[in-house]
Amino acid sequence: MRLSRGAPLAVTALLASALLWPAPAAGASAGQEHCARRHQIRVPGAAFQQSACLGDLTTTGLAGTPYTDLADQAGLTAAGTRVPSGVPGIQIDGYFPDSSRFNTTHGWNHDAQFVIRLPDRWNGGLVVTGAPGTRRQYATDKAISDQVLAQGYAYAATDKGNSGVDFYRDGVRPGDAVAEWNSRTTQLTRAARKAVAQRYGHSPSRTYITGVSNGGYLTRWQLENRPELYDGGVDWEGTLWIAHGPNLLTSLPTTVARTLGRAGDEDLYAVGFARGSEFLWPYHEKAYWGVTQKIYRAEFDPTYAPGCPGPSAGSTPERILAPCAEDAAYDYTSRPASVHRAVARVALTGRIGKPLITLHGDLDALLPKAADSDVYDRMTGAAGRSRLHRYYTIAGGTHVDGLYDSHPDRLRPILPCYRSAFDTLVAWVERDIRPPAGRTVGRPADGVNVVNSCTLR
Repeated sequence: MRLSRGAPLAVTALLASALLWPAPAAGASAGQEHCARRHQIRVPGAAFQQSACLGDLTTTGLAGTPYTDLADQAGLTAAGTRVPSGVPGIQIDGYFPDSSRFNTTHGWNHDAQFVIRLPDRWNGGLVVTGAPGTRRQYATDKAISDQVLAQGYAYAATDKGNSGVDFYRDGVRPGDAVAEWNSRTTQLTRAARKAVAQRYGHSPSRTYITGVSNGGYLTRWQLENRPELYDGGVDWEGTLWIAHGPNLLTSLPTTVARTLGRAGDEDLYAVGFARGSEFLWPYHEKAYWGVTQKIYRAEFDPTYAPGCPGPSAGSTPERILAPCAEDAAYDYTSRPASVHRAVARVALTGRIGKPLITLHGDLDALLPKAADSDVYDRMTGAAGRSRLHRYYTIAGGTHVDGLYDSHPDRLRPILPCYRSAFDTLVAWVERDIRPPAGRTVGRPADGVNVVNSCTLR
């Protein structure tokens, strides 16, 4: 689960004003099919939509325009990541009816925003995702959209129905905001499938769900609860929610206690943090641990320290990122049953109904894999779904690929492994080529470009 914008610099960007929507750009023609039927496409259920015919739907072509948001992608990819370009087609932006107003993109001040991209040259498939952390609908444009568009897939992404560090204020009951993430992903999948049919004349032959962090959680939840909508998914370090734990609220309080001098390194190891990840802790202490604990605790347990974070997580980056002192003593297991019921509303079971590939870095210092994907892999086995699940640990991987640029001697980006995993999933689903057994993907020999290469085989 990434913070909106991912880091202190990114939190500052969270407060920046949105770009105004310009006239659609005149894209290079791709023949008579370029942007065909654009004005006839209607996204079912949308309260508002706006379409554009574009010469390039990738971040290469959209950088500097309101059709993407590079600031919201900060930290998700390494600086040297290669991305494809030159994918002409239609982009549809809009929103579904919603009562909350956290998402200021395009000056709409309206949540449940989405983006749908329809390339001129379509391979018959659709890829759906939800924003990681508290980011918005363009967050994974470079990490996911660019590659799948170049492969010919239509693409759809949602802001999950609420965004930003004050997302916990959405809804009426504890857990409402996170529960909305799941319903908005389902809503967009159904609507995008129909929009695809309007553009190309038939529904997608394959629909894949995927995502990073909270988007990985959405992938797991959708394949457990709405498997009929999808053919498979790739889960990149998805957040684990289980009513009895482990979950974020059983590991992050210890990080806050350590920040305040009330816990030591051994305490972090005890709740799942990996030995060898210590060099990443100072950054996470400043950028992630405190704010993540307080805003998710406020979502599921608002009666605990109601004055912190209160009606807002803060008005400055410093106040947003600061931990609540009360969270150092937070004990999820002893909290009232109502708190556990709130988590149970969005909890995972492991009962996936379609093939799923999970990736997790062994140096993840926000969602330690020992308290997350290791547990989820056991859950799929206990549910009798091992045949549908493959789990790969990425040696040297951490929660934020952008940290590779600061520690190239110790880390490797997960994105190239994710791209390999997606291709492996497609081969599994469409050609019945079984993926290799779950394993640790080791760091390659010196000289190999880890920023842009990885194989699971």
